[in-house]
Amino acid sequence: MAGTANPVVEANGARIPLVGLGTWDLRGKTCARMVEEAIRLGYRHIDTASMYGNEAAVGEGLRASGVPRDEVFITTKVWQSDLAPRDFERSTRDSLDKLKLPAVDLLLIHWPNPSIPLAGTIGALCKMKREGLARHVGVSNFTVALIEEAVKHTTEPLVCNQIECHPFLDQSKAIAASRKHAMAVVAYSPIARGQAKGDAVLSRIGKAHGKTAAQVCLRWLVQQDIVVIPRTSKAERLKENFSLFDFKLSATEMNEIVALGSPRGRIVEWGGAPKWD
Repeated sequence: MAGTANPVVEANGARIPLVGLGTWDLRGKTCARMVEEAIRLGYRHIDTASMYGNEAAVGEGLRASGVPRDEVFITTKVWQSDLAPRDFERSTRDSLDKLKLPAVDLLLIHWPNPSIPLAGTIGALCKMKREGLARHVGVSNFTVALIEEAVKHTTEPLVCNQIECHPFLDQSKAIAASRKHAMAVVAYSPIARGQAKGDAVLSRIGKAHGKTAAQVCLRWLVQQDIVVIPRTSKAERLKENFSLFDFKLSATEMNEIVALGSPRGRIVEWGGAPKWD
């Protein structure tokens, strides 16, 4: 963790801001406004995806913020149905057209697709980097076995694995597999879609620090150098989710939070998911 205002995680050549704004489910003017306000507050990492249907709004918010493009780390993702090489390239170019950007900072495979050979998808991902459409590349929702396979096929450094990660889900295997290859872990649903707020342990620890349960949840992740991209549609929540660097959890508190995790704590589960570790 470097600095305090905008700490970053360094991974295979990428410098990924530790706190970003997730935009899943944000649309139109709301999305553009949240992106603009987040950047003005100091956020320097915005996460979107072709499947979210909001890349144009994210680009609009980025431009409205008045902050130079090269100061903001933009991630987008290619959807599961577009992983054949030609589709992958088309999807990437479509995303850039919508964002009105010549390149993104990070391009990810959103979800693996067992019916499309991973070697070809990884080849297309690497081509996008070589052609200058993405500064860095990585994966999302990859299991230990899929990480190993991706690393075997890649010709470019993979800088992250974006996964569901919060205190209620034990992700130790996927985290260890990512770190083995010097990949950052980026946590989506880091507040467990609001579940953190009602948790007694997180609330008690928060009270001791003058913080909310959600802030404790996010601090627990960033204190492990795990990047967090909480999504919110409320301006006041933006500030709360970013105020994580003026307190520190003790080793005892960190361990108490670890104890909340179980392999059954997953929230994002659907038919297109891989067989989890």
